[in-house]
Amino acid sequence: MKFLPYLLKHLRRNWVRTASTIMAMAVCIFLFCVLQTVIRAVNYGLESANASRLVTRHAVSLAFNLPLSYRERIAGLPGVKKVATTSWFGGSLLAKKEEKAEEKKGGGSSAEGPDFSKFFANFAIDGDIYLDMYPEYLVKPEDRRAFLEDMRGCLIGRALANRFGWKVGDSFFLESFIPPYRRRAGPFEFVVKGIYDVDLQRYPGTDARLMFFNFKYLYEGLGQRVGAGTYAVEVSDPAQAGQIAKVVDALFENSDAQTKTETEAAFRAGFISLAGNLAMLLNGIGLAVTFTILLVTANTMSMAVRERRTEIAVLKTLGFPSSLVMGLILGEAVLIGALGGALGLFLSRGMIAALPSLPFIGDAVRAFPNLGLSFGVGGLGFAVALFLGVAAGFVPSLLAYRARITEMLRQV
Repeated sequence: MKFLPYLLKHLRRNWVRTASTIMAMAVCIFLFCVLQTVIRAVNYGLESANASRLVTRHAVSLAFNLPLSYRERIAGLPGVKKVATTSWFGGSLLAKKEEKAEEKKGGGSSAEGPDFSKFFANFAIDGDIYLDMYPEYLVKPEDRRAFLEDMRGCLIGRALANRFGWKVGDSFFLESFIPPYRRRAGPFEFVVKGIYDVDLQRYPGTDARLMFFNFKYLYEGLGQRVGAGTYAVEVSDPAQAGQIAKVVDALFENSDAQTKTETEAAFRAGFISLAGNLAMLLNGIGLAVTFTILLVTANTMSMAVRERRTEIAVLKTLGFPSSLVMGLILGEAVLIGALGGALGLFLSRGMIAALPSLPFIGDAVRAFPNLGLSFGVGGLGFAVALFLGVAAGFVPSLLAYRARITEMLRQV
């Protein structure tokens, strides 16, 4: 510690270069922590899936629906407890445009079409069966009854209600961006009949930003021209889930609409994989940035050593051992890494906290559980910063250790 003032003095000697190096290191740690946080959040969401639930979809793609007759056939298989029809509706709130003529009359608005900036996940479900299968959605009994009794009724998550300021009894319109789910009569009207809560202690990873409405409303609203997007299947024994999935697919093997049945975790992973290998992409970006910053920091330390040949020679002439000179240079590199790492952690913590409030990307990351800079990711990021400092300063410090006094003075 007694050499710390000496190290700080040398860092201030060329403060522009030092500051730029620290900022480069901070950017590296910032990206590393943010990317690793997103990856861990996604993985946590996959691990929190219920092992006793399967998802049956069309074997070709989620874009194709399954016949509604499949539900009863799946429910009749041994080991199957419940089967619920679900369909991703893909509805968005309607954009509003104030019209001048109406403003003169005292206000008013007309719908223009879907407003994708206000998009949120919404599903048509077999209300009673689905809610029994998913106990993580905590709904009051009176709200559940009101939801099931009203064709237009819907249930929304607490976070979704807070986002739009909705309360029980409010109504709104949704129009789907999926062509088969759009009707000539116009968008679908919904009435909030209940707001569900989540218990993250018992059911970690539960999304409180979803909306559910009765599948019967979608079915009758489209003139019975709709099938099931997926079937949620609850099995009696989670250990037999894989075998039951094979039996379900074998049941429809020779039909026009073949199925693919997988565990809930595998289904979520497959849905995420539509964006590509997310983990490989993010890790590749982080590795490329880390390697680049390593080269920048190593070049900075090499320049610092070349500029101080005379000082290093004088230190050795005064009796400072070569190992101490090497330690001072290496300590300077580690100090740069520590300062850059601390700044990077500060920036990443602020960015991760701000992600849910950003437009478009906020809707995607809000569904991820435990979105925050964890101690593990922060500690790993700081360790990476220290490693980069050691790696960048090792070669210049080794050259200073092996340099002879006469050679260094001759190069002045």
